[in-house]
Amino acid sequence: MTKFELIGTLCLISSIALVSSSDTFSIQGRVYCDTCRVGFETNITEYISGAKVKVECTHFTTNKVKHYNEGVTDSTGSYKINVVDGHEDEICEVVLVNSSLENCKEIEIGRDRAQVLLANDGGISGKARHANSLGFLRNEPLPSCAKLLKEYYGLGEEE
Repeated sequence: MTKFELIGTLCLISSIALVSSSDTFSIQGRVYCDTCRVGFETNITEYISGAKVKVECTHFTTNKVKHYNEGVTDSTGSYKINVVDGHEDEICEVVLVNSSLENCKEIEIGRDRAQVLLANDGGISGKARHANSLGFLRNEPLPSCAKLLKEYYGLGEEE
């Protein structure tokens, strides 16, 4: 093999490696238990290990599911799901599937999904996508929530 052929082969292998690694998006996010049932994360929020989430992409006009992939949260309540590129004509969302906590399984509409852009022509550089946190509701608020909410909203303070 001549030098030219060797260099050409190396260039070809390098370009194939670049294409295969760059055609996958990495979706990252967290799943939490809304311990106060207030609709947002607080400093006593519990992140859920072992929660299941899915990435679902539906076509703009037909609403047919074109892609589906599941993931599970780690010990910090974080997940990372890889999705192959090619979703320019689709709306993709990360959606809650189920919680591993018996006392925190209720799904509330609005915090059960987060839209993510999985297209190269959307103005976002790179392949990492960060989804908003998704939350399950605890069956009953923690006793410490009343005090926490007073601190958050300044209730009971004299002016």
